[in-house]
Parts: sequence; structure tokens; C-alpha cells
Amino acid sequence: MPSDIEIAKTFSARPIDEIADALQIDPAHRMHYGRDICKVSLNALKSPRPRSGRSHLVLVSATTPTASGEGKTTTTIGLGQAFTQLGESVCLALREPSLGPCLGMKGGATGGGYSQIMPADRINLHFTGDFHAITSANNLLSASIDNHIFHGNTLGIDPRQIVWRRVMDMNDRSLRHIVVGLGGKGQGIPREGGFDITAASEVMAMLCLASSAEDLQERLDRTLVAYNYGGEPIYARDLKITGAMMALLRDALHPNLVQSFEGTPALVHGGPFANIAHGCNSLVATRMAMHYADWAITEAGFGFDLGAEKFFDIKCRLGELDPDAVVLVTTVRALKMHGGKAKTELASEDVEALELGLENLDKHIESVQHFNKVPVVAINRFASDTEAELELIKQRCEQHGVSCAVTSHHADGGKGALDLARLVMESVEKNRPFIPLYDLEMPILGKIRAVCRQMYGAHDIAFTKQAEKDLRQIEALGLSELPICIAKAPSSLSDDPLLHGRPRDFEVTIRNLHVNSGAGFIVVLTGDIMRMPGLPKSPAAERMHLNPEGGIEGLE
Repeated sequence: MPSDIEIAKTFSARPIDEIADALQIDPAHRMHYGRDICKVSLNALKSPRPRSGRSHLVLVSATTPTASGEGKTTTTIGLGQAFTQLGESVCLALREPSLGPCLGMKGGATGGGYSQIMPADRINLHFTGDFHAITSANNLLSASIDNHIFHGNTLGIDPRQIVWRRVMDMNDRSLRHIVVGLGGKGQGIPREGGFDITAASEVMAMLCLASSAEDLQERLDRTLVAYNYGGEPIYARDLKITGAMMALLRDALHPNLVQSFEGTPALVHGGPFANIAHGCNSLVATRMAMHYADWAITEAGFGFDLGAEKFFDIKCRLGELDPDAVVLVTTVRALKMHGGKAKTELASEDVEALELGLENLDKHIESVQHFNKVPVVAINRFASDTEAELELIKQRCEQHGVSCAVTSHHADGGKGALDLARLVMESVEKNRPFIPLYDLEMPILGKIRAVCRQMYGAHDIAFTKQAEKDLRQIEALGLSELPICIAKAPSSLSDDPLLHGRPRDFEVTIRNLHVNSGAGFIVVLTGDIMRMPGLPKSPAAERMHLNPEGGIEGLE
């Protein structure tokens, strides 16, 4: 099969105005970035819904990720294209790729095969500048904190208790822990600091959860950035800098409209990672997709235990959303890896390894049911899959009472996901209101324990001394009723990235708790999780180059 780049060259994007016209978006609400991309103003949400009836929201998630690749984004796009082929009104709502993974291990993040969104090179690299705006706003606040201390520190900020970190959209492990202000009196006050990746920035989370510009302004104002020498909190509003942050974020607030190979509209906006943030595209993009189409299909990052849990417990609770259907993506290859098979051995049939790996699928089906939902399982087919292996997964789904479809959207585009689309449409009739995993009134300890036990299968949690100290501080601030956002290794249901399949009888170590008062949740760091990834030994960037025609090669 040709490479993703070779396939992309065979498709020509329709003018983006044709895609916007199909959704009936008023031209006055379009902000063009060339022929193939436009932003859609938030004011478009104030226009009357152009279609009768209510929209159906479909959530796509997956089993625990492996190095073999499950194809969650590819499945989301293929499913959207299948709805288009069935003559349905549909719009995708996806996250924006981060430069760090694109240039690091993952490569491009715009789908694959014949189920991609375009223009892939622009979406993967810079796009409309949203990540740059978020980075700039975040770092303006960082610079303002150090500048305030340098010029007299009238707020009495304790340099040892600054909790706001700088960010950049690049994997750079050497910046995780740094010392700033070196070089003499004129260079600032020396203190420890560090960088997170932009996808983990609280500004990213705030933008993705804000319902309007006014809401984002309020969130920025109430963002906790430090404590003074008396232990009292200092907020971003105290530095009188949030107006300038809003100015930097002005255009980034508006969702980006692009299209798939088959002309399915896609609103691509916001990009928090699910292992270190809340893992969902922006609330306004999801609402816009629902406003302008009868079917809105979105995804939640990494496995269901990470992105989808936060989708339900944070995004749905805040945005008053309730998915009508849940799709759980898996592959024969991934489940064989969970059964102990090496990546280099996945091409050969191994029903025994698959049988062992199916426990991972079992757990994710149960996890979906914890939210009072019944998933549709999508088996993303690879050429090496055998009928015996596919039949084994189908039988396991039958045992759980859930429907499943074998898909070939990577090779066949939308027609390869038609069976899945039909099952999703049928599942809507059985939809039940979602139930959160925990009540907000529960103590933070109880919320963490609920997620770790019900989503991960842990028997308990263990707090470090630092986490206990963080917990007392959060309780003193009166923020115990916020939801939690657990940062955890994505490659395992546990906090140990090397434990595959369905780990049992393990504890989750809670290392730190961070207040994200602007975003409106508590970040819970587990195990050895890092909020700034590093590059692999052979990063994807080594295989990229600009060809003589000005195109980008190697971005896949």
C-alpha cells in the first residue's frame, strides 16, 4: 500500500468555502487561512441551528495504546467519511497535533491511509498558530512573574513557591528542571523553574474548556501562579497581565475548519494530551460540530482510561454534554502485544497471545459501562490479521453483549467503516444518560481512589509525603470540590508503563497534586509521568525534509 504522503498527493482539497457552505456556516463567520483552511468565529454559535432536530454526539476512544498503533484518529475520520457516504450530515471534532510528537516518536497525527484530514503538512506543522499563541500567552505570564519580583516584588511573591511553569511545543527533556535568573543582579532573581510541553499548559486546558471569550478571561484571572511569603495565593489577575494574554489568544479562540479526503468537515481545535492533561478537543469546537451537523464525532486521547474518563468527568460535566454513542477502537496486533507478543512478531497468527491480550479489551468495555454506556467495538483491521483472530475478538464482544465491526477504513476510506457507522446509528436507540465516576462533593482522596479502582483496576492508592502536603494546601484553598485530572503512563492501565494487558493487585503512587484553578481541576501526577517528553534515539525529524517543489516529505 502507498505511504500516507503518496496517498495524500492523489487527493485535491475542495475550496474550504464549499465545506463551510455544506454546513451552512454564514460567510460572515469565516476567517480564511488560504484556500484550504478557515477559522469559524465563536459568533457562529449564536446563529440559529440550520438543521431541525437535535444532533447526536459520538465519542471514539480505544484500548490501551501500544507501539503497534491502534489508529484511533484514523478510525474517527473513517467513521465520519462513512456517515458522509450514507448521506448523513456529519462533522468531526478533533484535537490539533503537537509539534513535539510530530517531530519525535509519533510523526503526523492527521489520520492514515485513505482516512486522513488535509492539508496534513500544515495541520501537523504550525497550522493556524494556535499552539504558538498558547505558548506565548503562557510564557508572558511566566515573564511577568519574574519581572514583578525583579522590580520590587510588591506582592511579596516567594520565589520558592512559584507554581507556574514555562512551556514550549517541543520535546526537550533538558528543560524539565532549570535555574533562571543567573548572570548577576541585572538578570533577575535566581530560582528553580522548568518547562512543560505546550499541550500540558493550563492555558491550553483553559482555552479548550472555555465557553466564550468572557469565560476564558475569567479563567485566566483566577489562575493560581504562586504563593507569597505568608503562604497566601497569588493569582494571574494580581499581575495585571491577563488582558494582554487575551490579546495573544484572540484568534486561537476560534475553531479551525478543514476536511477529510472525502470532503467530510472537520473542526480541529485545541490539543491537550490525555496522559498529562485532559485529552479532549475544545468544548466550543464540539458544540459547533453539534450545532451545524446531525452527527458530531469526536475522540478522546490515548486509551479510554485516560482521555475518555476525563471527557466524561471533566468536559461532559462542565459542558453539559452526553454522548449518544461510544466507539472503542482496538486491533488484533495491539491485543497480541498485551498478551506478551513482541512488536516484531505480530505478523504471524497467535491465538493464544490474543486470548491473553483480550483481558485489556475486557477492562475497557467494563470501564465504558461504569459510565452507564454500552460501547460499539471497532476492530481496525490490518493485512496480517487472520480470520481466526478476528473471530476470537467478535466472540469476546458477544460475551459482553456489545456489538462490533471489522473496519478497513485505512485501506478503503469511508466504505471500509460503513458497517461500523450503521452499528453506531443503531446504538443511539439504546443510549442511556451518562453517570460520572464520582460526585464533586467527595473528598479529593475519594475521587482519586474511585478513578484508580474503577478505570485502572488498582486495589488502592499510595500518597507520597509531597502529595500529602499538596492535598492539605488544596483543602486550605477551599478547592476540594474540583474534578481531578490524573496524569498517568498511557501504555498501561497502571502507573507502570511496562505492565501491559490487564494488571491486577497494584497500587497507584500519587506523587504530586497541582492546582489548575483556571482550568477548573486538580492535576494528579502518578508514578514517574513527565509533563515534558523527550525525543527518542531516532526522532521522526531526522526523516523529514523540504523537497524542491516546496512540499514536506517524511511527515507520517
